[in-house]
Amino acid sequence: MSVTSVDLTQNDNVTSVDGDDNFDFSKLLDKPRHLNMERQRSLDEKSLLEASPRHPSLAENGRHMDFDSVFSPSKRSSFNSSSTQYGLEPHPIFVEAWESLRKTMVFFRGQPVGTIAALDNSDEKLNYDQVFVRDFVPSALAFLMNGEPEIVKNFILKTLRLQSWEKKIDRFQLGEGVMPASFKVLHDPVRNTDTIMADFGESAIGRVAPVDSGFWWIILLRAYTKSTGDTSLAENPDCQKGIRLILALCLSEGFDTFPTLLCADGCSMIDRRMGVYGYPIEIQALFFMALRCALVLLKQDSQGKELVDRIVRRLHALSFHMRSYFWLDLKQLNDIYRYKTEEYSHTAVNKFNVIPDSLPEWVFDFMPTYGGYFLGNVGPSNMDFRWFCLGNCIAILSSLATPEQATAIMDLIESRWQELIGDMPVKVCYPAIESHDWRIITGCDPKNTRWSYHNGGSWPVLLWLLTAACIKVGRPQIARRAIEVAELRLAKDGWPEYYDGKSGRYIGKQARKHQTWSIAGYLVAKMMLEDPSHLGMISLEEDKQMKPIIKRSSSWSF
Repeated sequence: MSVTSVDLTQNDNVTSVDGDDNFDFSKLLDKPRHLNMERQRSLDEKSLLEASPRHPSLAENGRHMDFDSVFSPSKRSSFNSSSTQYGLEPHPIFVEAWESLRKTMVFFRGQPVGTIAALDNSDEKLNYDQVFVRDFVPSALAFLMNGEPEIVKNFILKTLRLQSWEKKIDRFQLGEGVMPASFKVLHDPVRNTDTIMADFGESAIGRVAPVDSGFWWIILLRAYTKSTGDTSLAENPDCQKGIRLILALCLSEGFDTFPTLLCADGCSMIDRRMGVYGYPIEIQALFFMALRCALVLLKQDSQGKELVDRIVRRLHALSFHMRSYFWLDLKQLNDIYRYKTEEYSHTAVNKFNVIPDSLPEWVFDFMPTYGGYFLGNVGPSNMDFRWFCLGNCIAILSSLATPEQATAIMDLIESRWQELIGDMPVKVCYPAIESHDWRIITGCDPKNTRWSYHNGGSWPVLLWLLTAACIKVGRPQIARRAIEVAELRLAKDGWPEYYDGKSGRYIGKQARKHQTWSIAGYLVAKMMLEDPSHLGMISLEEDKQMKPIIKRSSSWSF
């Protein structure tokens, strides 16, 4: 394995930045504003009360969730014993999950710095014994919710140090702002020293740099600040520089005609060839959320001011583009079905020259009367109609989705429960690629066969994202139902990485057992459902200054 090996010996102590500036970091400690949860259909008015027995005020009207009265940076859940601090007996596998999560902790010179990808006892560990940036996010949230921020702070600082090291693949040097995909701590018992090896993509399948790592790092920094009230970490000059370097990669000028971020296949959670090159929804939603988090975290000094202006301009353009061109509901599907092609003018309706005959047959039956979702990808003569869980959930949490669109996504999940949740939540994407399409798109990938792994597999880690999105939209009963489905098998099956089959009935053919983010995803979902105020660390309110989506007329579309 070709990796970057560094011996980190610098002092990790962080001091806050002195001096006056125009940015008020107390905003990071503000209680979350009201989350408008207007429901149109099937809202169980008792569900919020059931989800949070300590806060009956959350369910008084069943139509508006007020986190102002319950959120505090100092408030924590405590799940170190067999019962919670509120006298509620947790599900038996909840305690087991916490014990398993603690076994995955990685230490560097005596300090916890992350969790490994899986407690895999097989001889062929591959890279499952490393700490992945994206994999650690649910673990970090679980520790923050449990009042254990030290491991999160250490992780943020260690990955920040790794960002500063030279990154090369063959003779090509990667951008300075690239964050590692993963790192591994090596202990030398003879010299009693610890060394960190980092992978920036040079060892990854396909040699693709992780575009999502930098976005998750910014999102996690904001979650840490929101949860702990500690602004000194975000104010630290190194963290400020780290944010700027990440955004410099994304906001650089080029030949782009769209505000979306162009990227290669395999640069995110779906890290193998799966036809998600171009403008995948997962990257666009994470990009949007990271930009919004950066607005809160960046200092308004001479270096930050100009970047903040660029972020604001990009956010306005990106929100309009995504809400207009990536959104699909029944009316829009019908409009695409009737498109004319080869239009050449500024008044073209079919702006991306999408060929109606390219619409897959399954989408007509999949689209419910009430419901919708963000498409998997939109580009020149290309429209990926697959539904991707992570991108749509992040769109809700970041408020990239309008309240109406967020409601429609939840309606879709309820209407297509068997397809998207089935016997084990949640489908990473739907539907699977099969036959000739599978051979062409995946390159005959034996791991991504139909209804397996990234190709329509079911991933328990996505429970935390689904739960957070459900709570924000005011539909916690959807999350509760999905968690109950997972609890029937997840621990008994040994916490697999993923499940196979059209409804997720079978443990994945190459799934590792005791997968850390499957464990952490379940924990975060349970804790968030019990105490919805935790949502504040991972959710962003709608920006009222963001231009609303333009209502489509019968003659205006792509």
